[in-house]
Amino acid sequence: MRRRRDPRRPPAEPDQPPGDPAEGGGLVEQAPPGWRMRLRTRMMLAFSVISLTVVVLSALATWFLATGYMTSQRERSAVRQASINAELVDTTLRQEPELYDRLMTNLFATSDTAVLVILDGSWRSWGGLSPDDLDEEFRREVEAGHPVLQRTRLDDRPVLLVSQPMPEVSGSYVEAFQLDELDRTMRFLSVTLVATAVAGALVGALFGLRATRTALRPLAELNAAARAIARGESEIRLPATRDADLAALAAAFAETATKLRQRVERDARFASNVSHELRSPLTTMVNACAVLVRRRAEMPASAQAALDLLADELGRFERLVRDLLEISREDQADDGIWEPVDLVELARHALPGVDIEVAGRNGAAAGRGGAPGRSLPPGPFAVCGDRRRLERVIANLRENAEQHGGGLVRFALIPPASDGWVRIEVDDAGPGIEDADKERVFERFARGSTTARAGGGAGLGLALAADHIRRHRGRIWVEDRPGGGARFVIELPAAGDRPG
Repeated sequence: MRRRRDPRRPPAEPDQPPGDPAEGGGLVEQAPPGWRMRLRTRMMLAFSVISLTVVVLSALATWFLATGYMTSQRERSAVRQASINAELVDTTLRQEPELYDRLMTNLFATSDTAVLVILDGSWRSWGGLSPDDLDEEFRREVEAGHPVLQRTRLDDRPVLLVSQPMPEVSGSYVEAFQLDELDRTMRFLSVTLVATAVAGALVGALFGLRATRTALRPLAELNAAARAIARGESEIRLPATRDADLAALAAAFAETATKLRQRVERDARFASNVSHELRSPLTTMVNACAVLVRRRAEMPASAQAALDLLADELGRFERLVRDLLEISREDQADDGIWEPVDLVELARHALPGVDIEVAGRNGAAAGRGGAPGRSLPPGPFAVCGDRRRLERVIANLRENAEQHGGGLVRFALIPPASDGWVRIEVDDAGPGIEDADKERVFERFARGSTTARAGGGAGLGLALAADHIRRHRGRIWVEDRPGGGARFVIELPAAGDRPG
């Protein structure tokens, strides 16, 4: 039996699940140049794509197999029923033609089908099916006496047209079978398969997230340990594990951390020993220089110039030794004495003769801390910390401004607002600091380009200031001062418990 397809509409296609490659779209957009997704995101998407691909392929296979089976079964059933009915009509027309009308009425009354019969080129219809509902090619096949099978739509309802020839009476029998139930079943199946594909993708994503968390946990632990080592916590180690590969990594990390700690301790001991060994001869030289300075007026001009140069170099040498001693004290984790500190009082003590600007909460100047007779409440400017370290920070910033920044032009204290940070601003009148040096100036033995060109300074003052501020859980950075120069900014947490 030849099958014909309704030329008035395109062939029915199964619903494609979202994300199918046939739609022309992918699950992941192409990353722009220079941008990469995180490893965890890539792995999760990979699991999602793999699970979606497997589920979609399974769904498509299930769709084609199930719909093909259901359609073929329905067609065989319709052809069998139409053949029986056509044989019954043929027998009735040949043996008892007077019963033909009653037979056709009974056939139509006992089923939900519609019937067309052509006898000697004349069409008769039962059930609302007319020859005009058939396309031309189907009609020609029926009139030629050929068996034909066609799926089409009549009155917006899917039907299956089956034609069976009746050669004994020179006619053909055509019956239209409704396919509403089959169509509903296919729609339900397509929705179920699409939902299954979406659920499979979500399950794959969840499984990928769980798997990546498990797989990347050692990497996260390694990252956290490396960051702790970078912060100076040399006792950090990776947790023990039974995995052979991870155990080797943990052992290598522990060995590296141990060697790094030993190297740092060795360097700290070297700096401490050298500094202590230099203190005695340095003290002798400073005292001898002081004696010479007192008798400077008795010396000739050339000797006075040499003495001035010697006094300057000894001052630089003394500051260098003092900074080295401070570094060795920092590396040995000297906790110091932690207590409530009033920054206004501390600034007055550390910067004698300097006007201390005290700003209100809105940032406007509220007074001058150095003004005679001015009494300021310590509450808004109280922090918990080591007085010696904080005083050293202020002294180092003043010394940096005077030596490399053209002099100190402003020292301001700003009380905390809603963020709970007390702010210190130190402005100088120098050429400013280039953007490339704004972070590097806080490294040990690092000097800005302007300092290097000017000569002088070992690059330890700002590094010590940054170390002290970090011990107080504070922040320090440098920015451009409005009008030119550099502005060093310090933020410290307001008074509370001692920083941990």
